[in-house]
Amino acid sequence: MCRMARPRKPLLSRERIVGAASALVDAEGLDAVSTRRLAAELGVSGPSLYNHFRNKDEILDAVADAVSAKVDLSMFDASDSRDWRTALHDWAVSYRAALTEHPHVVPVLARGPGRRPAALRVADAVFGAMVRAGWPPAQATRIGALMRYFITGSALGSFARGFVDDESAYDPCDYPHLGQAHLLAERREEIDEGAFETGLRALLDGLAAQYETAVRASRTGPSRTDGP
Repeated sequence: MCRMARPRKPLLSRERIVGAASALVDAEGLDAVSTRRLAAELGVSGPSLYNHFRNKDEILDAVADAVSAKVDLSMFDASDSRDWRTALHDWAVSYRAALTEHPHVVPVLARGPGRRPAALRVADAVFGAMVRAGWPPAQATRIGALMRYFITGSALGSFARGFVDDESAYDPCDYPHLGQAHLLAERREEIDEGAFETGLRALLDGLAAQYETAVRASRTGPSRTDGP
């Protein structure tokens, strides 16, 4: 009995396309991705990609959503014992870790969830947890927006890498307070992570100061149904 030979390459799938596109984005940035380049990387004809994605933008959306899927949401489960502040903190740390692992895709994520399933699950989890904690829906929406601004902004670039490691670039006659600026780049991780944690704690302190007032207002004021 004659058996059909197995194909030399695995059959094309959404997962293979997203994996190849993710590798390109990580290595070379968003502009490196094109259907022609992906087809060459995958060893297939260009038109075969359109059986899975309509265009390049859909591929990049899928790459971005794969990053969103890495974000831990367990702290927002109704059964989790963490309070809203701790949950926001732990989620923010997980979210930033996913973004800093794939920094080139951050501009796509910064545009918002759109129709991306994993990103929508993130938005839904944050909003739902804040409402369950007693925040009015309108304020819960603003908290979700605020956190996204802060986290994606922190992942878009490095403060420490913004300074060169050449001491002569910072003449004390011109910049009397930047005498150690040339040392920042070598301490990038410590400085950037420390800045993120400092900002996150300040942000959460500010929300905590508003919490009791917001909860009381939601119990006595008009009902709001604003969602994310």
